[in-house]
Amino acid sequence: MSVVKEFREFIARGNVIELAVGVIIGAAFNGIVKSLVDQVIMPPIGLLTGGLDFSKLEWVLRPENPATEAVEKVAVQYGAFINTLIQFFIVAVVVFLLVKVVNGIRRADAEEPAPSAPTPEEKLLTEIRDLLAKPR
Repeated sequence: MSVVKEFREFIARGNVIELAVGVIIGAAFNGIVKSLVDQVIMPPIGLLTGGLDFSKLEWVLRPENPATEAVEKVAVQYGAFINTLIQFFIVAVVVFLLVKVVNGIRRADAEEPAPSAPTPEEKLLTEIRDLLAKPR
């Protein structure tokens, strides 16, 4: 079997395509959530905390020395980490709501009764109808 044929069979599987679509949409959704956090949620929080910009919060372990170019500032940027935690929380809530909606749809589909098997009388009537419909 050629590599091209194997690859075509691999791609033709439904799960691979669905996974690829999920990854692409997830990457696009990441940009939306980042924008939401950085440009919509964090400015009001910064305003409430006296103009504090969380993305610039850091613990400086070694300050930058302007006299030398080789030594750069070393800092723990915990403000960026706080922003990332908020982004994660938003994504988790959205995924939870999405799963909740899908589960609700699945439950509604499961509650619909499956068509019951015909009763013996219905089977007999169907056979009679079919016999009468046959040309002689």
